[in-house]
Amino acid sequence: MKDNNHSPDLIGQHAIKLISNVGFSVFIFSVLTFTIIAITYQPPDPWESSRALTRAFTQVSNATFQMDTSVIQTGEDIDPVSVSINPSTSPAYPPVAQPDPLSPIPSMVSSGCDDASLVNCSAPGVLTAVKKFNAKHFKSIMFVEYQKPVDGPGPNECDVSWRFRNKKDRSWRKYRDFRRFKFGYGDDCSYKIVRAKGWHSGVNAKRPRSQSQPKSKTVTTLRDDEINDTIPVMGSGLRNGKYLYYSRGGDYCKNMNQYIWSLLCALGEARYLNRTFVMDLRICLSSKHASSNRDEEGKDFRFYFDYEHLKETASIVEEHEFVKNWRKFEKQYKKKVPVRKVASYKVAPVELKNDTSTIIWRRFDKPEPGNYWYRVCENQAANYINRPWHSLWKSKRIMNIVSEISGKMDWDFDAVHVIRGEKAKNKAMWPHLNEDTSPESLVTKLQGVVKPWRNLYIATNEPFYNYFDRLRSYYKVHLLDDYKGLWGNKSEWYNETMSLNGGRPVEFDGYMRAEMDTEVLYRAKKQVETFYDLTKDCKDGVNSC
Repeated sequence: MKDNNHSPDLIGQHAIKLISNVGFSVFIFSVLTFTIIAITYQPPDPWESSRALTRAFTQVSNATFQMDTSVIQTGEDIDPVSVSINPSTSPAYPPVAQPDPLSPIPSMVSSGCDDASLVNCSAPGVLTAVKKFNAKHFKSIMFVEYQKPVDGPGPNECDVSWRFRNKKDRSWRKYRDFRRFKFGYGDDCSYKIVRAKGWHSGVNAKRPRSQSQPKSKTVTTLRDDEINDTIPVMGSGLRNGKYLYYSRGGDYCKNMNQYIWSLLCALGEARYLNRTFVMDLRICLSSKHASSNRDEEGKDFRFYFDYEHLKETASIVEEHEFVKNWRKFEKQYKKKVPVRKVASYKVAPVELKNDTSTIIWRRFDKPEPGNYWYRVCENQAANYINRPWHSLWKSKRIMNIVSEISGKMDWDFDAVHVIRGEKAKNKAMWPHLNEDTSPESLVTKLQGVVKPWRNLYIATNEPFYNYFDRLRSYYKVHLLDDYKGLWGNKSEWYNETMSLNGGRPVEFDGYMRAEMDTEVLYRAKKQVETFYDLTKDCKDGVNSC
């Protein structure tokens, strides 16, 4: 029997039908494509097209104009090919969209290539070149804000100001620098930096600071607008608030480490009890840090620590303002403020958790060591009282000088911490320290660690300035006393601390020196310590290693 499904007639009909379907599908697809193109197509401006063609055939594309937005935005990862034309990839500058590679970049290219043409400091390319220069040369610095460049004193000189922070800083405080740059033109008509001067050289870009009214004609006081450590007025807050008040204890006039340990205990208890801490800003400086070798009262907390930051991170009220408001409240309302007096540190904070008194007043009247504040946080209390270390920063006035010292060394220095003083004299506890920190031993030790002729900062308690002269034959030696003008009687620090001190000059004492030495050491690229690096002795004396 003949199979009708494979007859020649039927096969031909199927082929014709298949070809018709394919042809119709192609036709429909072509119509749709043409329709989409017709709807979305916009013809270019013939004038712009001609200019684009002219550029394409007459200008050579420069690969360095390409902006690499994939680079991680940290200073140490930046390796610009050319200071004058590479786009900035510092964390302070957000990534920018890729430009047309055939067109010049106005922000980076000057208006003329003639070396005789004067540089316009307001041109965007000037600031771009400065950003790239800074990113290349100061990799330990994070630049967070730039001001518009201004004219310098000479032709092609521009002064530029910026705010920055050191990447090693745990705080986010910002500092200021302003420098002077000499500009020229590159081969591709871009701006380039011919010469850069040092720290705070661009005085035309320095923002003027506000001048407060002096109390007498003989006192000139300047105030840093970026520091706000004024004491807030309490107002009528006593009625609704809850307070924790510590009377003065045995910690007064003890070394600063004990003061900090005790103060943070008190702040920690106040936070645990959800109360405002009443804080005495008066500090007694231990004889250990005083030039008179005696305990010195009348120091201000704000000389050493950042009161503004403390106000922002902890609930505090200044003691004098609190007591004044307390008396005013009782006089006005003819009634006593509810107060619970706690006579011993042995009353645990957990026992006071539900107390409803307006004021919890801890008294420290016992003999030492029962009158130390930090004893409140001992034993079981240590399990639930957390000291708010994040609230206590060094004074920004101190840190401004630290940044200035580091900036004067262009942030490119190594440091050695040389502990001498009383420890070097105590042969029983530290038998090798004096010899191991002698100038001859220091030269031998450091030559294997620090490269010759590096900037070498020496953080030390050695009182004799010329003790380290031997090292000057091998390194560019820097000591804290080399920068004494930064706290001298013509400095901003001097004027600002005198303003805090009622118009009386403030001595630059031993604890301030220790703060600065520590912070400058911390910013060094290479750090050499006395113990474990320079001497065989144990840090805490014989048999303590």
